[in-house]
Amino acid sequence: MDVHEGGCACGAVRYRVAGQPVKTAVCHCRYCQLRTGSAFGLSAYFDAGQVERLSGALKDYSFTTESGRRFTTQFCPDCGTSVFWLLEMSPDLIGVAGGTFDPPTFWFPVTREIFTRSAAPFVHTDIPAKSETTASYAPVCADPVARRGA
Repeated sequence: MDVHEGGCACGAVRYRVAGQPVKTAVCHCRYCQLRTGSAFGLSAYFDAGQVERLSGALKDYSFTTESGRRFTTQFCPDCGTSVFWLLEMSPDLIGVAGGTFDPPTFWFPVTREIFTRSAAPFVHTDIPAKSETTASYAPVCADPVARRGA
């Protein structure tokens, strides 16, 4: 079984995953843009039993999405690196920020690109599976939509 480790920028938080992610994605949703401070997030989701925190404390920030579901980001309180996140709709999975793995950082295949409707116009990937949102997206309130080329 493959074992990979990673952590935050300052090294206080360290983790280990065993095996392959259950699902992976490049996500252009507004939450990933805010979480990363960039144009998209790279998500690798693992069954909770595949993820082990080795050291360091994490701070949680939780909010409710426009679909009415809980989203909790877990980050290092010292350097601010977003390491994990938990989604109410997938309680058995832990999202791991793809860029936090030790080199080779991007060791897993990325199988889909989601929330392409809010992708920055300068971001282009060769990932064939693309979706404007996700199958679970069911907003209870409106969110602003920025379209490519608009």
